[in-house]
Amino acid sequence: MNHHLFEHKTGKGPDPNDKAAGVSITTNRSMRSIDAGEWNKMVDPDNPGLRHEFLTAFEESGCCCPESGWTPCHLTVHLDGDLVGGTPCYLKTHSYGEFVFDWAWANAYQRHGLPYYPKLLVAVPFTPVGGQRLLHHPDHDENLIRKSIAKALPAVATELKASSVHCIFCTESDLRLLCENRFVRREGRQFHWHNNQYQDFSDFLARLSSKKRKNILRERRRVTEQGIALKWHHGKDITEEYLDLLYSCYRNTIAEHGSYAYLNRKFFEILIEIIPDGVQLLTAHHGGRPIACAFFLRGKDSLYGRYWGALAHASDLHFEACYYAPIEYCIEHGLKRFEAGAQGEHKLSRGLTPQTTLSAHWLAHEGFHDAVRRFTAEEESHLADYTEMLDAHSPFKQNGDEGTRC
Repeated sequence: MNHHLFEHKTGKGPDPNDKAAGVSITTNRSMRSIDAGEWNKMVDPDNPGLRHEFLTAFEESGCCCPESGWTPCHLTVHLDGDLVGGTPCYLKTHSYGEFVFDWAWANAYQRHGLPYYPKLLVAVPFTPVGGQRLLHHPDHDENLIRKSIAKALPAVATELKASSVHCIFCTESDLRLLCENRFVRREGRQFHWHNNQYQDFSDFLARLSSKKRKNILRERRRVTEQGIALKWHHGKDITEEYLDLLYSCYRNTIAEHGSYAYLNRKFFEILIEIIPDGVQLLTAHHGGRPIACAFFLRGKDSLYGRYWGALAHASDLHFEACYYAPIEYCIEHGLKRFEAGAQGEHKLSRGLTPQTTLSAHWLAHEGFHDAVRRFTAEEESHLADYTEMLDAHSPFKQNGDEGTRC
């Protein structure tokens, strides 16, 4: 069911020069109500998580639904009847599965007897991958459409009786438009690998300090010495057997970390079926038996590590499957970037460097909005110091010096 919120036809108001005249904003309770082809025209081909198929898989599998605390309410923008913009939105009753943590804010609301939930989240569920969130059709006015969405989000939250709006893992250009509408900037850090035109994995290693290079070679050698072999499976080649392995490994990792299984087997099954060109599976075998796997999304120029799990322990296999083999894959396939997911300072010594992630936050309550603004400003200062410290421990050679730093 769709809900037409409002039209920016303020020509009937006092401002006849409002460029947003004719733009209408609608919330959609399912991706199925949005034309897949038109939606995908608005999506960067390097970001498979924003594709209509990917977002649909969450809903069709039941992972994103009112019962799970993820009620879809995707915004679409129409101009003269044409779909010209949109953003993936969810009305949420908790803060799980986001990777940008606001639990302290929710607790502060609770202590003051105020409801923090529901809140409005602009995001790709369970996916800490950056990308444009305020989408526009390439054949229409980008500035008009994206400004309309940024302006509409607080009004949508008010309409849905949400306390706040949180747009996470967005781009700098998204952030700029949102901040023009009183959103607060927030930074985070991840570790990404960038392909500096490496010819092969040895070329990549040659750019690292001697200590880091030797450690990586030692960790890779240990995997081989244990008799473990790895194999890539591309999209449609992922069989039922490997789908079972993937889900078993996923559940095992969840159990080991005491986390919650946000995804079910049906999600992976649907995803592999409807977006085979966007998924990759790496399996590890010992004695002819699969013992571990890592699951990836693939864009036009990037690889995104998402899930890893093992059914048997093997020394250094995690590093091989989650970092070294994906880096080697990117070099061999000419991909420009590899993102290995959220957090993890141990990634630095393996050639992944700190990158800034962005989010934008609007809270209806003026007092809490100002408190969050002060908090994020202080947090950003701490992150700057943290990044400076990380940069001082770069794994790469500095001015040709082999280096001996940690």
